[in-house]
Amino acid sequence: MYHIIVNPASRSGRGRLIWKETIKPALIERQIPYKAYFSKKAGDVARLAHKITSQADSDDLRLIILGGDGTVNETLQGISSFAHVVIGYIPTGSSNDLARDLGIPRDPLAALLHILSAEKDTERIRLMDRGSVISGQTKRSFAVSCGLGFDAAVCAEAMQSKIKDTLNKIGLGKLTYLGIALKQLFAARPVSCRLYLDEREPIYIKKFLFAAAMNHRYEGGGFKFCPDADDTDGVLDLCVVGNIPKIVILFALPTAFFGKHFLFPGVNHYSAEHVRLEASAPLWLHTDGEALEKTKMLEIDCHHGDIRFIV
Repeated sequence: MYHIIVNPASRSGRGRLIWKETIKPALIERQIPYKAYFSKKAGDVARLAHKITSQADSDDLRLIILGGDGTVNETLQGISSFAHVVIGYIPTGSSNDLARDLGIPRDPLAALLHILSAEKDTERIRLMDRGSVISGQTKRSFAVSCGLGFDAAVCAEAMQSKIKDTLNKIGLGKLTYLGIALKQLFAARPVSCRLYLDEREPIYIKKFLFAAAMNHRYEGGGFKFCPDADDTDGVLDLCVVGNIPKIVILFALPTAFFGKHFLFPGVNHYSAEHVRLEASAPLWLHTDGEALEKTKMLEIDCHHGDIRFIV
């Protein structure tokens, strides 16, 4: 039995059609037993995930997510025990950075068949690291990345962007992030930050722009912010940007699509199991592209091999 959480609003509302016209007929044709659950409003995905997984009494529960990276993120918030769940993913979002990094097919039918073919191949169940972030009373899990500052501000504006829906319909959704990134770059105000990595001495950044803590290589619709990130190594890779003129960032940002941005002074790579950031002013925080709130302090951890994911 497959339990399938469907986000009908994904891919600018095409998620429902993808389910109805592609995924459901394919399951029926192949006589695959399933139960589908549909989100209707914010918070539904997490509630559905909790309802489904709280009934699991073995490690055989198969959960398929049809949606974007944000839908995966919401699902993680609701899972009651990661040890009892195997996750499959049909990417129907605008950025699909998780699918991009794992090599999951972008075509919905191909992604479904990819999941079904793993039923008898346990070697394709990947023990993927889970990230978690704590900020005040907020505690969230993430699969792809967590960011503070500029990249989170981009996510916050993209979530409200009407242009994003238009560009998604013609397959150019990633241009939304690039355009908003340029706008946010010039709107960003100087903020200082202290960065604590495990038990090492703190790193002081006088003019802090952003920090992205990543399990995977991509975020923001294809920016390869951490080209060496490995979602199975038990550590977070960080892209930290600060003390760099904005005009230089204009040249550095496009190179991030190819993972070449670390060639620029002020763009630095670190790795750690535990990260703490303390900023001098509140900045936007995101997990997996979902903007949460503005905060001055947060702690991020890597939980090695927590998520059982079909690849």
